[in-house]
Amino acid sequence: MLLRTAEADRAGRIESAAELATAEAPEGGATTNLTTSTGAAGLQPSNRASSKAILMIAYHFPPCSVSSGLQRTLSFSRHLPKYGWNPIILSAHPRAYVRTSDDQLRDIPETVPVHRAFCLDTSVHLAFQRRYFSWMALPDQWVSWLVGAVPAGLKLIRKHRPRVIWSTYPIATAHLIAYTLHRLTGIPWLADFRDPMVEIDPVTKQEWPTDPAVRRARRWVERLTIEHCSRAIFAAPGSQRIYEERYGNVPRERLALIRNGYEEESFAEIAGTEQPPARDKQQVVLLHAGVLYPSPDRHPGAFFLALKALRQAGTISPSNLKVILRASHYQEVYRTLVHQYALEDMVFLEPAITYRQALNEMLKVDGLLVFQGHDSNPAIPAKLYEYFRARRPIFALVDSEGDTAAELRAARVGRIVPLDNSEEIAAGLLAFLSEVRTGRYRILADDQLRQHSRETKTRELAELLHESFA
Repeated sequence: MLLRTAEADRAGRIESAAELATAEAPEGGATTNLTTSTGAAGLQPSNRASSKAILMIAYHFPPCSVSSGLQRTLSFSRHLPKYGWNPIILSAHPRAYVRTSDDQLRDIPETVPVHRAFCLDTSVHLAFQRRYFSWMALPDQWVSWLVGAVPAGLKLIRKHRPRVIWSTYPIATAHLIAYTLHRLTGIPWLADFRDPMVEIDPVTKQEWPTDPAVRRARRWVERLTIEHCSRAIFAAPGSQRIYEERYGNVPRERLALIRNGYEEESFAEIAGTEQPPARDKQQVVLLHAGVLYPSPDRHPGAFFLALKALRQAGTISPSNLKVILRASHYQEVYRTLVHQYALEDMVFLEPAITYRQALNEMLKVDGLLVFQGHDSNPAIPAKLYEYFRARRPIFALVDSEGDTAAELRAARVGRIVPLDNSEEIAAGLLAFLSEVRTGRYRILADDQLRQHSRETKTRELAELLHESFA
């Protein structure tokens, strides 16, 4: 298709996130911190002068508030100095973000330089009457970031002399920037893929992205990255396996796994806000935090149908069950379904809130929901680890063959049902509600939980950096 609409891009661009608050975007593209406090006390290196610099290229970084993926880069930047690596952040100008919020600017350590390079969103800044030529958004609609970030990156390299360049997906242009800087300077490059850039649904064989031109562009960036990076990192075992099979000529030791996690410092700030278990409560409150795409991957339609059936059978009612879908982003789509199934007094489509407010809400509800279809089997939503830390029972509507189900089984927590089978959902939900009310559910022990902390994951990254580039 030659022309694309801005609406079509916005429908597919926002990742799962609980922090979708809107704020005014700050101006300016100079190197700046834009933070008022470190938020990272105790993590400064004992001898900063002897530490090694790492240039981290990430589109999603505060004040961006449209992706939970920013927590990965942000936490790495907070904890890496403890392990002898000084991050320098190369991000995008806030004008390119759909939404901004200043609530996490204070989490950026004062010692971490942040440069926000020129960047436009093709669907917003280069569109005419909300339409634009599709080639202007390849490999993504932030490709203009390349123009600003390469010269900015060269300046940062001259000033800070980094040992390593690190870039992170899901914005493919980040890898293009890192590739260009790597080729110009020869500095080793570590590519954080997290999830596959091009995917094939294991059941339907549908290819993603669905647009052939975008898919070809992403495949090209993917190949450049795999061939030229020193190490490639993935956030789930299934993603790593896809690349092992897709690029069989690449030595497997060049591919590494570093899962997502939870930020203990963020939870510590809201300590003491937890609500007691639901044993003595008549109404159980369940929460899903983040985007729910109206596609087979996240669609809650079968869940709504199960609620309708259980309500008609008299086993649930608004007096004993409340479901909150927080920041689903597609409220109008789901409001129609909620009305169709007469669930308006049981299912509540709530607006976005800040990141810490989202964590606080997880601590106050009685149970947490995960929605994930089989086409996302090689991925694990980052929120799962925050769910672990919230220590609330988890009702997971996921494919049993996927990585999310495997992670839950490994942790021995949660009840798993298929996303698209309303009868199994209904039966599983009744059992789950019984477990919640009686307290017969398992949570992770402290030692298990620590394995999933962002600091632990940063230590894994530091070990990989030391092994590969020290």
